This record gives sequence, structure tokens and C-alpha cells, in this order.
Amino acid sequence: MPRNKIHLAATAFCAIATLSLSGCAAEQPTKPASPGFTMVVDDAVISEEKLAVAIAPFFEDPAVGETRALVVMHGGRVVAERYAPGYGPDTRLISWSMAKSVTAVLVGMMVADGRLALDEPAIVPEWQAPRDGRAAITLRHLLHMSSGLDHTEMAEGSVEIFDADTPRMLFLDGRENVARYAETRPLEAIPGKKNEYSTATSHILVDIMTRSLTDSKDPAVRRDAMLEYARGRLFEPLGMTSVVPEFDRQGTMLGGSFIHATARDWAKFGEFLRNNGSVSAAQMMPTSWMRFMKTPSQTDATYGGHLWLNRTRKDGSAPVLFPGKAPSDVFAALGHLGQFVVVSPQHRLTIVRLGYTPDDQLGPVNDELAKLISAFPKQ
Repeated sequence: MPRNKIHLAATAFCAIATLSLSGCAAEQPTKPASPGFTMVVDDAVISEEKLAVAIAPFFEDPAVGETRALVVMHGGRVVAERYAPGYGPDTRLISWSMAKSVTAVLVGMMVADGRLALDEPAIVPEWQAPRDGRAAITLRHLLHMSSGLDHTEMAEGSVEIFDADTPRMLFLDGRENVARYAETRPLEAIPGKKNEYSTATSHILVDIMTRSLTDSKDPAVRRDAMLEYARGRLFEPLGMTSVVPEFDRQGTMLGGSFIHATARDWAKFGEFLRNNGSVSAAQMMPTSWMRFMKTPSQTDATYGGHLWLNRTRKDGSAPVLFPGKAPSDVFAALGHLGQFVVVSPQHRLTIVRLGYTPDDQLGPVNDELAKLISAFPKQ
């Protein structure tokens, strides 16, 4: 299912959660800032007037909701940047589920390092009992959201919102040890046969990565090992100096929901993906991993390796992005309440939109993003 809808409960949980999560406060500006709007465009590509018209609805159309930050990069250069009052270039904003794409990149780096293998069983101690079908789950299954584990991402039907996995895992009984909460769930389907979007799945991946870095169960050691790897291999080489990931009390990075960064740094991450894992001509990640992330899974044509794709679904259900309105090779990291890092390779574009729009009202945001992409010529 598209985006991390269950976080609709987060506003209420922020008031009652006994665990202090900066994710609850991160939607507030870190310091006062004046509305900012800058453009530096090449008139041979697009005029300032045309770009200004394409950007205006994000901040002026009530149907779009609240846009807090918009950054447009073309050909590796910031050509437009605008912020709502109270937000600015130095404001860290929460990722919500955009963090999942960061997690996938880190998994890819560990696969390239030989620490992990995409199609071998994921070594999770909880799954190693005799005749436990979970032992067949691979990293590919987890990255494709097809592990078969009984995870309920959002409240639906007879499920009370407080009984769904994501709020329980992040704010209630699972908050002390998110990996244990996620990994102890039983199978409900054969691995690889059913798509089940799940934040818990991403936290399993982070736990697997952390255990590949250290045998220690000390939360501080686990946290430092994962943070050092993420900074050294990804954030610092990309110049993402503002990034602040959150961790649970067992030292597991909350790589499904809680990574904070400025809009400019999210744009740097999008550019890294657009350039197939390279920065300044240095290949930081195998291009084969980016091909994997951008290839539709067998269980959902709109989902690759923790990355959303601009495709239609075979079952005819609602699209996640905007197929037919932009090229099919457009892809995106998406987060709850309208967080977008959208990449259009054919247009050499990376667009970051961060803000607050209810998930069931994102249609107008998608439409404006498609219009913004089409305002640029294909290269």
C-alpha cells in the first residue's frame, strides 16, 4: 500500500508517547526563517516565469496542503528553492518513509562490501528454529516488501489503530526494541508471494545490517557502529551534513521512519540516486544495485527495492505516483504526509517536496509534481 499511512496516528501519539522521539517535534521549524524563493535558471532550458508558475501551486493552492520546502535540481544544480514561513534551508525535516530508500542504499553498500547477500537467507536468530519457514526469507524479499511476515501497517477494517504494527512498534509495546517486535511476527504467506508494505520490514533490514557490523548487544555500540557506517559510506560523501537518524533503546536505527535532514540534503540524496550511485564521478555504490532498486518487484509493479516507481498496477488499483503524466522511469522516495524525493532521469531532474498533506489528499500534490516535471524539456 502506498506510503506509510499508519503515521496518521502520529500526531495523537506524540502527545501520549512515553518514549521521547524527536520525530514528534521535528515537524516544527528549528528556527525562525523568512519565506525564501530563489531561482537560477538557464533560459535555454526553462524561463524563470515558466518555472515560477509551475512552483506557485505548491504554496498557493489550498488543495495541495502545506508545502514547507521545495527544492528543484536540474542537471546537478539547484535551479529553484522555496520555503514556507518559519522554514528555511537549515530546517531539518522528518523523512517518514523516505528513510526506507536510505536503508535500501545502505543495504546495497553492504552487499557490495560482501557483508550481506541479496538472495541468501537473511540470518535472523529468531527465525533459525527447526522447520521455521521464516528461515527462507531473503534480503530481496524484505526489500520488495514480500517477506510473508504477518505485519499490519495501517488500521483497516476490524483492526484498531492501536493494534496495527507501526504505532505499536514505534510508540507502544514495541518501542524499546523495534527489531524484536518486527522479527517475532509469524508468517502469513510464502516468502516472495505476497506484497505487504511494512515499516517493520525496514527495521528488520537495519537490524541485519547492524549485526553484520558488530556482535555486541550493547545499544551504544550498536548505534555507533551503524551511525559510523552510514556517515562514512553515505552521508559524508554526499555532503549530507544535516542528517540525524533516530535509534531505539537497543541501538537499532529507525530506518523505516525517522531520519531528519534539510531539503537540500534530501535533494543531494535524490541526485545520488539519479546518478546511479555516484558522486562527483566517484562510484559509491554499484550501478547494478540501482538497477535492482528501480526494477519492479514480482508482487507490485509500482515498487522496486524500497523505491516507488511510476508504473500502473496490474490489478488496476490506484497508482502511487502519476503514470501517464510523466515518464515511466520516474522514481521516488516517499514519506507519510507528503514527503517526496522525485527523480526524472529523462529530464535530469530531482525534486524535493516536504510538508504536511493527509495521505488520502495527495492527488493534487502528485498532479503538480507531474506538471513541474513536464515544464522541463527531456534531455
